[in-house]
Amino acid sequence: MLDSSDDFSASCEELKGGTRVANKILLVEDDASTADFIAKGLGEEGFVVDRATNGRDGLFHATDGSYHCIVLDRMLPGMDGMAVLAGMRGAGVETPVIVLSALGAPEDRIKGLTGGADDYLTKPFTFAELLARIRLLIRRGAPSNAPDTLLRCDDLEMDLLARRVRRGGKAIDLQPREFRLLEFLLRHVDQVVTRTMLLEGVWDYHFDPGSNVIDVHLSRLRKKVDEGFARPLLHTVRGAGYRLGVNP
Repeated sequence: MLDSSDDFSASCEELKGGTRVANKILLVEDDASTADFIAKGLGEEGFVVDRATNGRDGLFHATDGSYHCIVLDRMLPGMDGMAVLAGMRGAGVETPVIVLSALGAPEDRIKGLTGGADDYLTKPFTFAELLARIRLLIRRGAPSNAPDTLLRCDDLEMDLLARRVRRGGKAIDLQPREFRLLEFLLRHVDQVVTRTMLLEGVWDYHFDPGSNVIDVHLSRLRKKVDEGFARPLLHTVRGAGYRLGVNP
């Protein structure tokens, strides 16, 4: 049984000056009830959880390289978990991965572990066991691609530890949702991000694609980030989505 100090250190990463920030987990699971169960439990234990509901989105987020551990369902729509795992490892992602599967035969476990997984947990499982396995993988050492604490685009800088944003040395005051939206864009600098990617990556669940929630938040964010500066960084890509970068 883990003591409370082990529990805390396994859900937080110790950084400069002894400051601790929550470890970030990517959960790739298409079953809503299972995903809700896991995400709720991890959130209560102090983890930050991002969710993907299919293999392709899971691979996209995994290759972002900003996670301390990935919980990956084996049977996923669009691209199964083993294909996602192969894509991650092929892209050089070293983040620890726990595969969840109803397939529990020895040959299935062996295939998962030899295919790049760090652990393999069969369904049904208890949350306590999953939590212990996640903590064990994280305590073995942070991966080489653990999250950066500073994100930048040109003269725009975000300090994830201090929760501060500056552009050209000028402080920018952001609301929590605006901060998360800008963080997502900064992790995908010079890439076109779609409305669906923003809804799932920033709001963690599906909105009606026709909703104006993105437009409202992006409008506010654009005013704070670009207003008063000669060169805009936040661009709308007509018919495709949005891009943060120097070039329009």
